[in-house]
Amino acid sequence: MLIYMSNSTQQGRSTPLHSVSVAGVVVREDGQVLVIRRADNNTWEPPGGVLELGESVEAGVAREVREETGVDVAVERLTGVYKNMALGVVALVFRCRPVGGAPQTSDESTDVRWLRAEDALAKMGEMYAIRVQDALHSDVPAVRAHDGRQLVA
Repeated sequence: MLIYMSNSTQQGRSTPLHSVSVAGVVVREDGQVLVIRRADNNTWEPPGGVLELGESVEAGVAREVREETGVDVAVERLTGVYKNMALGVVALVFRCRPVGGAPQTSDESTDVRWLRAEDALAKMGEMYAIRVQDALHSDVPAVRAHDGRQLVA
């Protein structure tokens, strides 16, 4: 888990701590999206997880997608920054394209599938569906906040 502390924390003042996660919205040439069903909570999401200390953001995205799905990716561009206001997790989401490997489950996923975008969105909760929508339909990275279930203003 990567946690940042400002100078004010080091000087004894309290500053909130945040962890950073990364996710990849992997899109094939035919428009299908790679999704996983998480083993820990049974939800459908784009593959992703916590960025490791000393790891570049792009390397973290590629590693998380490969670990959870068996698919190797090229990381193309940042599509959104999402903050879980309840947990202090900041997620960086990137559009990716597959370059190798084959879908397979892992300790973190009970199902891995290529789905049409509309089918993937229908399986996901709001906070994950918006990440896929942003990756598919926006040329400018989105910046959004959520409470762990729904978007918040």
